[in-house]
Amino acid sequence: MTTKDKGLSTSRRQFLTGAAAAGAGAVAATAAKAAGPDPLITELQDWASSTGAGVDATPYGLPIEFESDVVRRNVEWLTADTISSINFTPIHALDGTITPQGCAFERHHSGAIELKKEDYRLMINGLVDTPLVFSYEDLERFPRENRVYFCECAANTGMEWAGAQLNGAQFTHGMIHNMEYSGVSLRTLLNEAGVKPEGKWIFVEGADASSNGRSIPLEKAMDDVLVAFKANGEALRMEHGYPVRLVVPGWEGNMWIKWLRRIEVTEIAVESREETSKYTDTMEDGTSRKWTWEMDAKSIVTSPSPQMPIKHGHGPLVITGLAWSGRGAITGVDVTIDGGKTWTKARLAAPGQDKALTRFYLDIDWNGEEMFLQSRARDATGYVQPTKDQLREVRGLNSIYHNNCIQTWWVKSDGEAENVEIS
Repeated sequence: MTTKDKGLSTSRRQFLTGAAAAGAGAVAATAAKAAGPDPLITELQDWASSTGAGVDATPYGLPIEFESDVVRRNVEWLTADTISSINFTPIHALDGTITPQGCAFERHHSGAIELKKEDYRLMINGLVDTPLVFSYEDLERFPRENRVYFCECAANTGMEWAGAQLNGAQFTHGMIHNMEYSGVSLRTLLNEAGVKPEGKWIFVEGADASSNGRSIPLEKAMDDVLVAFKANGEALRMEHGYPVRLVVPGWEGNMWIKWLRRIEVTEIAVESREETSKYTDTMEDGTSRKWTWEMDAKSIVTSPSPQMPIKHGHGPLVITGLAWSGRGAITGVDVTIDGGKTWTKARLAAPGQDKALTRFYLDIDWNGEEMFLQSRARDATGYVQPTKDQLREVRGLNSIYHNNCIQTWWVKSDGEAENVEIS
């Protein structure tokens, strides 16, 4: 911790303890005294003098109207139409780590399909002892697992390769969600079919028109991959692959096949369209890196940010954000308010979980000076999130995928924030 940072911490402690045990509420209490009696406290309000709404009118609960802006959004020019579209999670408006299904990032290539559980079938074939077909009810009979994992599109932050493009954490880093998935280990199903010795890969397909076929090494398939049919305790949403999807922890979201219908065990990779013409990393000399499945350590300050400006003025400020790594658990996050000149260790809300989002916080006393906010993640392998310049030095500017650079927000003296790039 730098001398400057120590000063901030001391100032905050003095501020919060100066009102004789008033605690963190000292800020609001002081403001209320200065303004006189608050009618929201002293006068009877409408919501306390009449009967409220009955929940039977909305049997499936929806957010209150005051949170109607907490929604997924797409970028019209990014995809040609809604049949092949990307919807960004409003990460700026969330806290904790679990993403509600209703506003969770999703990507589809030929539209979300309606497939009833009764019509669902999953086939395992290829280099197996016994080709098998499972119904939805069959899958429910296998031993169940519950795991929290993040799903991130390989193109997340991709538009930032050439420089700061879009304001807002939702659009720079919102192609991600983090949910508790429930299902059956793929290893269990493959063992049920019996993989032949020459089987080294699997090829997975979806039931939608695009099928979105991807090859996955057998080693990964037999490790932590799930065949999931619930997320956050409820059935998958249609756009998330109802009734069954694949969960490939730590690896790019394109491999998380939705509406999973077939798993073929093969000797070699199929090298389909989605793993050759796309989802490879083009280098500066025009060649492309192949099989870059894992999502490297990454982080983002979600507030303050362009969609979450500072509105309360000077004084105590909570800086918060998310960190994750496809190679393991997050072990630490550093935050800078001066564009990387000095860094302060952030507080993790909980110990990092394997291949899951981690929430971090840094409490400061903001004096109204402009800030250049950045966060820098570290994972259990010792990997440290790089700057844009460090990435460009290796990969140039031709890449679209796997941009895990440090992001900068310029927070101005009025509390507004802007997406910028600094060297």
